[in-house]
Amino acid sequence: MKLIDTHCHVHFNAYKQDMDEVIRRSLEKGVFLITVGTQADTSRRGLEVAERYEGVWATVGLHPSHLCEQSFVDDEEVDPSQTQIIKTRCEVFDPKVYLPLAQHSKCVAIGECGLDYYHFPEGCDPEAEKERQRQTCRAHFELASKVGLPVVIHSRNAHKEQLGIIKEFLDQNQLQRRGVIHCFTGTLEEAQAYLDSGFLISVTGIVTFSPRKKDQLESGLSLLQEVVRQLPLESLMVETDAPYICPEPFRGQRNEPWQVITIAKKIAEIKGISFEEVAEVTNTNAKRLFGISF
Repeated sequence: MKLIDTHCHVHFNAYKQDMDEVIRRSLEKGVFLITVGTQADTSRRGLEVAERYEGVWATVGLHPSHLCEQSFVDDEEVDPSQTQIIKTRCEVFDPKVYLPLAQHSKCVAIGECGLDYYHFPEGCDPEAEKERQRQTCRAHFELASKVGLPVVIHSRNAHKEQLGIIKEFLDQNQLQRRGVIHCFTGTLEEAQAYLDSGFLISVTGIVTFSPRKKDQLESGLSLLQEVVRQLPLESLMVETDAPYICPEPFRGQRNEPWQVITIAKKIAEIKGISFEEVAEVTNTNAKRLFGISF
């Protein structure tokens, strides 16, 4: 059974020594992948890698955390017992730089882009940074509308504002291809609002994490697991966000695209359906959204 990891970063420095080996390992396991750009240089690099492989595609965009230089440890992306420092560089989104990248034959979406109100560098004006993120997000949406591609949205602690910007563009009959909310961790109500706007929800290895006792719902599931249980399979896609968020029981290790198999199996367990059904439906969703075939 084939699967597609709809969001990974296999061209990042985490795979500097063995990227080709990692890609081949995933392809041999029947896992295709979309490697996602987060700056101009990683967007170019992702396209270069995608050119070399059948079954590999790329996206181009500027992650909201790269609008300012900062360093942080993301305790939701790695095992709490590990220390993984994430460093970002400062970039201003320039549509003239990203337009030719977006027109590449292997580019299937614009992003990841969006709003991240979780991390701000010390000494900054949070309100000014939020406004800069909102304007940059709008610039991505304008580019996506111009080239006729979907968007890959990173939204963290900002769902209300993110939905507001989406509505702005839909009201103007833009974003015709819609997009996906990557690494979703919000509530069922927030998920439904995105679905009502025509977007898909993408699930990472977080869905495999056993809930902490204080976060466990009456069903015994975590909030994300319960959201996944209730959402229709036709609204979901699967991703690893590799090298981050390795699923249990491998949490804390470097993630790889083939681990999307583990994620799909967990979704099947939560929903009480077969792995094959999860694979078939999420594959169909990805093919439709990104305009790809495999």
